[in-house]
Amino acid sequence: MKDRLKVVLGTNVLLVSISSKSKYHWIYDKLVADEYDLFITNEILMEYEEIISQKYNPSVARDVIKSLLILPNVYKVSIYFNWNLIEEDTDDNKFVDCAINSNSHLLVTNDKHFQVLKNIDFPKIKVNSIKDFATQLGINL
Repeated sequence: MKDRLKVVLGTNVLLVSISSKSKYHWIYDKLVADEYDLFITNEILMEYEEIISQKYNPSVARDVIKSLLILPNVYKVSIYFNWNLIEEDTDDNKFVDCAINSNSHLLVTNDKHFQVLKNIDFPKIKVNSIKDFATQLGINL
């Protein structure tokens, strides 16, 4: 049996996937359809809620967070060690730590700060853009 795809989504990736009018809505649809596993932490959830509230409104943010918390393929993990691999924007480290702790296959983001991870041999974290993630899931953009 093949391992299910284990993913951490950057905030901007989740943000652009929420609206059914977005060309990236497939990210949210595939999550709801149980086609990959999403890993989150309390800190990530709080950032998701804050940014979605700012870009949409608090009601939309609450609904998205509630949906994430009830989906059977969304897993909450606890972080016991901070790797601090991203120095330019240390707030991004919460996603890196989640990816390492959950042994995720991919961290999906278009944020340039994560490019530094390509030069780090250990721990190895595969960073994919939305376009690369689409290819991985067999979607043509």
